[in-house]
Amino acid sequence: MRMSTWIRQHVAALRALLVLTAITGIIYPLAVFAVAQLPGLKDNAEGSLIERNGVTVGSSLIGQSFTDDKGNALVQYFQSRPSAAGTAGYDPTSTGASNLGPENIVDSAPDKTGLLTTVCTRSKTIGELEGVDGSRPFCTPGGVGAVLSVIGPRETNGQIDHPEKVVSVNEFCSVTKTPFQQAYKGVTVECAADGEDYSAGLIVPIRGDAPAESAVPPDAVTASGSGLDPHISPAYADIQIARIAKARNISQDQVRALVDAHTDGRTLGFLGEPRVNVVELNLDLDGKYPFRA
Repeated sequence: MRMSTWIRQHVAALRALLVLTAITGIIYPLAVFAVAQLPGLKDNAEGSLIERNGVTVGSSLIGQSFTDDKGNALVQYFQSRPSAAGTAGYDPTSTGASNLGPENIVDSAPDKTGLLTTVCTRSKTIGELEGVDGSRPFCTPGGVGAVLSVIGPRETNGQIDHPEKVVSVNEFCSVTKTPFQQAYKGVTVECAADGEDYSAGLIVPIRGDAPAESAVPPDAVTASGSGLDPHISPAYADIQIARIAKARNISQDQVRALVDAHTDGRTLGFLGEPRVNVVELNLDLDGKYPFRA
């Protein structure tokens, strides 16, 4: 008795399902697992975990914060770059960026800062910590974005030549009553009132007299896209060497030698930039030169 077309089609579909299940659900995963166990691949496949004295202390692929419970930098450790992953940063379950772009230059409140003020504040803090000049273009000496809202009738070119009012939008009167700039086009600059909207004015960033290239590198003040990057630039590591050497009572040359040992060059010689793995570097520091408070 001949099978109907309907039955033949369903038998063929069942055979295909069984074959594909065997290939993609059993054979392929086993093959990938077997390849991952090869020398040189096994460590990466298992998460590049780092162990000390039989205890897993981290991963060379995921950064960590080296701060106290108040978020202050621990002076004996190299500091990682900022992280927007989770409330405290470096949360693998909440990986991601801040999603703030270069045009985010106006703060909505003293505790709700835009990207510019965030960068300015970080740069000032790091400059003070490392003993270098933390000033940056478009940042006030107080460490917020140097941005004015110029209010008045606009010319045909969109500019305001005769302002009626000028406000330093990121310097709130509840924090400071003395703006970074006394006057703009002959008009006294005012501090910003909390909750006031100054977007109707012409938003004017003020460059200031800071050097074009800050002593604090860009990766020290901006988070990575994942928020989990364990690396910093050699330039950021370099400005931390003096602090680390003083805290651990060793020479700067000893610290620099460890930095060099944990510095990787460009991938394949031309991709990306040289980088320093902070997690591995700090663990090596603790092993060779323990910190004594």
